Amino acid sequence: MAKNKKHRKKGRKSKPVAIIDIGSNSVRLVVFDGARRSPDTLFNEKISCGLGRKIASTGRLADEAVERALEALTRFRAIADRIGAKKIHVIATAAAREAENGPDFITWAEGICGTKIRVLSGRGEAEMAANGVMAGMHDAEGLAGDMGGGSLELIDISDGRLAGGQTLPLGSLRLMDVTKGDMQKARDFIDRQLDEVDWIGNGKGRPFYAVGGTWRAMARLYMKQYDYPLHVMHNFSIDAEEAHRFADFLAYKTLKSPETLLGYDELSKVRQATLPYGAVLMERVIRKISPSTIVTSAFGVREGLLFSLLGKKERKRDPLIAACEDLADMRARCPAHGRELCQWTDTLFNSHGSRESDEERRLRHAACLLSDIGWRAHPDYRGMQTLDFVAYASFSGIDHPGRAFLALTQFYRHAGVKEEPDDRIVDLVDERALQRARILGAAIRVATMVSAALPGLMEHTPVSLDEDGRLYLTLSSENAVLEGERLQKRLGVLAKLLGRKPVVRVEHEVN
Repeated sequence: MAKNKKHRKKGRKSKPVAIIDIGSNSVRLVVFDGARRSPDTLFNEKISCGLGRKIASTGRLADEAVERALEALTRFRAIADRIGAKKIHVIATAAAREAENGPDFITWAEGICGTKIRVLSGRGEAEMAANGVMAGMHDAEGLAGDMGGGSLELIDISDGRLAGGQTLPLGSLRLMDVTKGDMQKARDFIDRQLDEVDWIGNGKGRPFYAVGGTWRAMARLYMKQYDYPLHVMHNFSIDAEEAHRFADFLAYKTLKSPETLLGYDELSKVRQATLPYGAVLMERVIRKISPSTIVTSAFGVREGLLFSLLGKKERKRDPLIAACEDLADMRARCPAHGRELCQWTDTLFNSHGSRESDEERRLRHAACLLSDIGWRAHPDYRGMQTLDFVAYASFSGIDHPGRAFLALTQFYRHAGVKEEPDDRIVDLVDERALQRARILGAAIRVATMVSAALPGLMEHTPVSLDEDGRLYLTLSSENAVLEGERLQKRLGVLAKLLGRKPVVRVEHEVN
């Protein structure tokens, strides 16, 4: 029998990175666990300061807003130091760059933060938001719009390259200040500004990536109204026509009878105030651009800044695979086993006419990497606990059907295919993806029965399909002792899913 070598999990060598974002509506500190392709968040806090609330009418940052912002920065600097962030990156956006007293505020803020503050230009802010979208989406392709408190940034993302990049005075606080609650005035003002973007038609028929807290709040309310089964904001996608209807409905409901909106009372007072303006802006953007879908992005300028700090090679890594590898390193008994499963399962999904797409292969490999992260849970609940964990994990680079596939695969891997999850997440996948999840889950159950989730054996026990309807599991003569009743049973379940006859065969060495 092949001997297992000692495999040690490698600890992370990256150091915490702190980013402070001084926005027109809020000041936020995010501390990431390192500059990596798929970082985890160590700390995240936002203080609503309203720096840009009166800029349109006064041209200045209000004294009380400045005081509140400086107090927040004092706290944030202390927290970043306590966490051990050796480097603090501070950026400021529309309010700070446009206000008459913006330079004075930046000078005071730099004294508190102890570092130079980067005041982003309009185009710079658009590019940073686009970097965030590319960091969080796999092969992003379309127009991105980042709605903040003071401005809206639009930019075109195509094949990893950026074009356009324009800032418009269409932030939620600015719209409130300019239109004084007159929604028709808001619509007219928005339309005039959008008409100034001569390249905006490039977004027709392509995804529109919606960035910013107000638009995330809209997505959250949509999920509440329609009882959507997966409450994950990032990469939540709906048809543009449906998004247009909901934005129009939301603008009306928010003003006339907000109490009838499910989840409205869960929003902060600041977000409740900006919601109708975000809805009106979304409705006019869709009308103007005619995109194919609206995709909510939880990644924006902060994630874009972190992405810009990465080396070229790291930026090109697949964010989903990077996240799954990290999770396996932290939670699996032996992460190398998951990597071996990627190759071991290739045969099952790419033989005799059963070819998979590049995206299907990518998701299958991600599922293999995650196959052992739930081993510490109690066996009676392992299936549902792992399903929930994977469905709501902080993955990027994956849409909601992809999340559902990964979660369902882990359920079947632990509970078996005779069980079905008590969860509506099944509604997010089509029949092909559901069957693939069952097959992959059953295959992993066969593999772990042979290997005990330890590496070094899978290459010596391959599976194969023949044209006569048989599924073979081949054992070397050295590994023949691994054959047993439970292995036969699990192989039989997998064979039935594939419409095959199970055969365990021993391959004797020829001297």
